[in-house]
Amino acid sequence: MRSFLLRIAKGAYKNDIEKEHLELLDTLIKEHIVKESEDGIVRLDAKYRAGTLDVLPSGTAFLEMIGAKGKDILIAPEHLHGAKNGDYVIVRRLFGKGGRPSGKVVMVVQPAFVYGIGYIKRTESGLEPFHIKTDLPMELKTPIGELEEHTVFQVDNRTSTITQILGNLDDPAVDEKISLAIFNKQEFFSEAAEREAAAWGDHVDATLYPDRTDLRDLPFCTIDPVDAKDFDDAIYWDAKNATLYVAIADVSSYVTEDCEIDKEARRRGFSIYLPHKSIPMLPRSLSENICSLKPDTDRLAYVCALQLDLDKLEVTSHRFFEAIIHSKRRYNYDEIDAYLESGFTDAPPVDKETLAFIFPLKRVADRLREKRLRRGYDFKSTEVRMELDENQKLVSTRIEESTPSHSLIEECMLLANKAAAEHYDYGIFRIHEPPTPERIEKLVDELGKIGIYVEEDESDFHALVLALQKEARAKGVEPYVDQLIIQTQKQATYSAENVGHFGLGFERYTHFTSPIRRYSDLTLHRLLKAVLGHDEKKKAYVLRNIEPLCVKISELEREATRVEWDFMARKYARWADANRHETLHGVVVEAAQIPAATTDTFPVGMRIFCDKSDLLLFDRIEAKVNIVHLAQAKIFVLVEKSEHLLEEDGEQ
Repeated sequence: MRSFLLRIAKGAYKNDIEKEHLELLDTLIKEHIVKESEDGIVRLDAKYRAGTLDVLPSGTAFLEMIGAKGKDILIAPEHLHGAKNGDYVIVRRLFGKGGRPSGKVVMVVQPAFVYGIGYIKRTESGLEPFHIKTDLPMELKTPIGELEEHTVFQVDNRTSTITQILGNLDDPAVDEKISLAIFNKQEFFSEAAEREAAAWGDHVDATLYPDRTDLRDLPFCTIDPVDAKDFDDAIYWDAKNATLYVAIADVSSYVTEDCEIDKEARRRGFSIYLPHKSIPMLPRSLSENICSLKPDTDRLAYVCALQLDLDKLEVTSHRFFEAIIHSKRRYNYDEIDAYLESGFTDAPPVDKETLAFIFPLKRVADRLREKRLRRGYDFKSTEVRMELDENQKLVSTRIEESTPSHSLIEECMLLANKAAAEHYDYGIFRIHEPPTPERIEKLVDELGKIGIYVEEDESDFHALVLALQKEARAKGVEPYVDQLIIQTQKQATYSAENVGHFGLGFERYTHFTSPIRRYSDLTLHRLLKAVLGHDEKKKAYVLRNIEPLCVKISELEREATRVEWDFMARKYARWADANRHETLHGVVVEAAQIPAATTDTFPVGMRIFCDKSDLLLFDRIEAKVNIVHLAQAKIFVLVEKSEHLLEEDGEQ
C-alpha cells in the first residue's frame, strides 16, 4: 500500500498501477481525491495528503506523509473518523487556521493489519474466537459453529470474515501456515507463472546465444550452504591477470518485465527460508533449475569482471557482460573450510583445478576485508540455524558462524555490488543511514550502567564501536554488545537516491548478486543492461516506477524476515511446552519491567521472558519453563538462579 500511495502522491501512469489497487484507484478518482490527466497520469488532488497514522495516547494523531514534504499533519480526535494507529489513510487538509498544518481523515485505504490470525478457544461460554497474537476476543461475521477447539484460521480484518482454515494449533505442521498467513504470503505459484517457467526447459543450447561471451573453459565454482538448492553466484580468479570473475544467474533473460512470473516475483519480493524448506520468489523450475548455476551444465550468466591492483587493493577497472558459463564444481562452505585448513594436496583431481585459484583468492580476500574494516564494521553473528525432524519438531539449534569460506565469498560479492552501483546516479541503491546522536548517547549510557566504559568521542561512531567491542570482548559479552550496537543503527533499505552504506563504509552500494531470491537484484540487472546498452527507452521504463518499487521491496524484505522469525519462535514455544522439566541457561538481553533473555545452550537463541524484575542487562540466568503460549509463541520462565556477569572492577 505504501508504494501505491507514493505513486499517486508523486504522480504515475494509470497503466503502471498494480492490478490489486485499480479498484481503489477508481474509487479515489470518483471521489475526486485523485485526478486523472488526459495523458493518463493519476495524482492526488492538492487538497489531500496520503500517509500512515501515528495516534497518541491522548487521541490526537499525526499523519506521517508519504510522497510529500513538510511537517506531519495534526489530526484532532474528532477528525479521525474511526481510523486507528498505523492505518493507511487519505487526509483532507484544513486551511484557514494558524499554527501546525491540520487535517481530517476522509478515507481509510488500508488498516494497519489487513490480515489477522485467529483460533478457537474454549471459555466458560463455550468455544469462541480469539486473536492468536494478542489472545484477545475476536469479532467475526463468519459463523464458527462447526469449527473445533484450537482450529486456526486467517481473517480479512476489513470484512471480519474468515478467508481460509489453516489447521489445528495442536499440529506442529500448522506453524508454517500461521507464519505465512500473518503476512498473507503464498507458497504456490499461479498456473500461468508455472507454465511460463516450465516452457524454458532445463537445458541451455549455447548455439542460440552467439552474441554472448563464452566462458565455459574457465573453472568457475559455486560455494553455498550445504542445503542450498538455488545457486545465484559462481566465481573464478584469474591470478595471472589479477582479475576476479563474479558470474551471476542471468534471471532477467528468462523473466521479462510484466510477464506472469515477474508479477508474482514483484509481489513476493524475496525468497523466504524456513529451517525445513524455502518459499522461493521464482518458480522452482527457474530458481532451482534453468536459472541456477548448477555444476557440469551450461548456464546463462551476467558477469562482472573486476581487475585489481594488488598493491593498493583497489579495483582499477571492471566490466559487465552477458556470458555462458559451465561451473566445474558445486562446493558447500564446510568443504572449502576443510580445504583451507588442511590444504589440498590430497584433493581429488576434480577439485584441483578450482582449488588452485581458491587459495590465492582467499589471501586477496583477507587483505580486502582488513582494508574494508578500517571504515566498516564486523559484528558477531547471532543468526540461528534450526533443524527439524520429519514431524516438524525442533531437533537442534546452532549459531551460524562466519567462517573463512563465508568471508571469501562475501568479499567477492561486495566488490561486484560496489561496481554495479557506479553506473547510475538514480536507480536502486542499498542504503544504510548512520545512527542518530540520540541513539548513540542512549547506547553509551545503557552500557555504562553495567560497567562497560570507553573514552572515545561519541561523534566518531566507528572508533566508539571498536572500543566498545574491545571492552565487550574482554568481558566475554561481545555477541550481546554487538546486537545492541546493531539495534542502535538504522535498518538498511532500498532507495532510488544514494546516501551511502554506513555499516559497510561504502559511498555507493547496491544488490547485484542474488536475482534468484531478491527482486531488487533482478531489477538492478534490467537497469544495468539498459544503461550499459544505451537503451534509453528501457532505462526510462525501469526508472519511472523505481521509487515506489524501492519502498515496496523494503517492506517486503522486512515481512520476509518477520515470517522467518515468527516461524522459529513457534518451534521454540513447542519445544518449551514439551520440555518443561529442562533447566534453561541464558543471558538477559533486555532489562525491562519484564526482562527478556536469550538462551545460550540448547535450544540456542530462544527468547524467554523472566519473572524477576531486578535483573540487569547481561545477567546470566538459570530458569524453568512456567507458562507457554503456543498461540502467541511466547515463553515465560521462573528464574531459579541469576549471576551478574559484569562486576564493578571489570572482572568476570
